[in-house]
Amino acid sequence: MRKEQILISITGQDRPGLTASFMEIFARHDANILDIGQADIHSTLSLGVLIRVEERQSGQVMKECLFKANELSVNISFQAVSDDAYEDWVGQQGKNRYILTVMGRTLTASQIAGATKIIASQGLNIDSILRLTGRVSIRHPEENKRRSCIELSLRGEPEDRAKMQGELMRMSKENAIDFSFQKDDMYRRMRRLICFDMDSTLIQTECIDELAERAGVGDQVKAITASAMRGEIDFKESFTRRVALLKGLDVSVMKDIAEHLPITEGTDRLMAVLKRCGYKIAILSGGFTYFGEYLRKRYSIDYVYANELEIGDDGKLTGRYVGEIVDGHRKAELLKLIAQVEHVNLAQTIAVGDGANDLPMISEAGLGIAFHAKPRVVANAEQSINTLGLDAILYFLGFKDSYLGDQG
Repeated sequence: MRKEQILISITGQDRPGLTASFMEIFARHDANILDIGQADIHSTLSLGVLIRVEERQSGQVMKECLFKANELSVNISFQAVSDDAYEDWVGQQGKNRYILTVMGRTLTASQIAGATKIIASQGLNIDSILRLTGRVSIRHPEENKRRSCIELSLRGEPEDRAKMQGELMRMSKENAIDFSFQKDDMYRRMRRLICFDMDSTLIQTECIDELAERAGVGDQVKAITASAMRGEIDFKESFTRRVALLKGLDVSVMKDIAEHLPITEGTDRLMAVLKRCGYKIAILSGGFTYFGEYLRKRYSIDYVYANELEIGDDGKLTGRYVGEIVDGHRKAELLKLIAQVEHVNLAQTIAVGDGANDLPMISEAGLGIAFHAKPRVVANAEQSINTLGLDAILYFLGFKDSYLGDQG
C-alpha cells in the first residue's frame, strides 16, 4: 500500500487530554509518528505531529481530526510532505547540535534579536527555545528573582566559531547579558566534577587582602594581587612577596575573617543543588587552606587544595608558606588528578574562576567558566558569567528553576 506524510499543526487553549485525543485518532488508522513536538506558552498549546499513513486512510484521518479540533475549540492545519522533502529533512538530522544559553537580570526583545541575528549569520538554525527561569509577576515585581534565562537548541555548524564567539562576547559586554555556547552531546548532560577558585569566586574578597589590612600592609598587597590577577607578574613570585608582608600577624585574625567571609550571590543555592545531584566539588585556590576548610565544612565540599601559611610557636605568621604553591599550572594538574581519582572523563568536568591563574584549569575542563572575571580571562574563556550570581552556572548545565522547586 502506498503511504504519504502529513504534517498536522494544532494550536489553541491547552487542556488535559488534548494531545491524547488526537493520538487516539492516529492510532485507529495505524499511523506512524515520524516526528512530534509540543510547546505551551501562557496556557496556549502548539502541537506539531508528522505522521505517515496509508493514502486511502489519510482523508479519513484529516476528517476525524477536523471534527475533534472543532469539538475542542482549537485550530488545525494540514500540510502534505513529499518523500523527497522528508528525506532531505532526515539528512539534516546528522548535523551537529549546539545549545546557546542566554541570560541576564532581564531579557528584552532587542537582546534576543541581537543573539539570534548572530546565530543566523553563522548558518545555524534554531530547532527549539526553552525558558529555564521561572515566570515573573507583573503585579508583584518585588517577588521576582531578577534573573531571566532561555536556552536555544541549534542545528548545524558555525561557519566561523571564533568570530561568532567574539560577537557574542561583545554583545554580552554592551548589553549586560551572558552567553554559553556548548556542543549538545552526552557530556553536557553528564557533568560530574566542578572545581572552583575561591577568592573573588566563591567569596567576594581576596583573603590575602583581608589579612594584609589587619597587618597594616593592605595597599602594598592589593597592588601586587591586582597585578598578578591581570597576569602581569608570575603568580609564585607575587604570592611569595605578599605572604612575606604578613609576617607577625596573629593567627587569631584568620578565625574572625573566616566567620565574616562575604559569600558570593547564588553560592548557597548552587551548592545545595550540586550536592543533591551527586556532583563532586573541589576548591582549587591560590588562597589559603584555612579559609578553604571553613567553606568545606559549610558546603560539604569534597576536596580543598590551597596554600598553607606557616605559623610560628608564638602563634604568629612567619611570612612564609608550607609546601607547594597552588598556582595556575597546579590547579590544572589537580583538576585532572581529581577527575582520575573519581573516574570522571575530563569532558565531564567544570572549572570556574576569575583570575589569570584560573585560565589553565578553565582551558582544561570540559566546561570552563569565567566568573565576573578580569578582562584577560573573559577574552580567553569560551563561557562567561558577568551579570548574575554563581547559581547561574545551573542554567549552563540545563537546569530549569521548575526542576529545583524554585519558581522565581
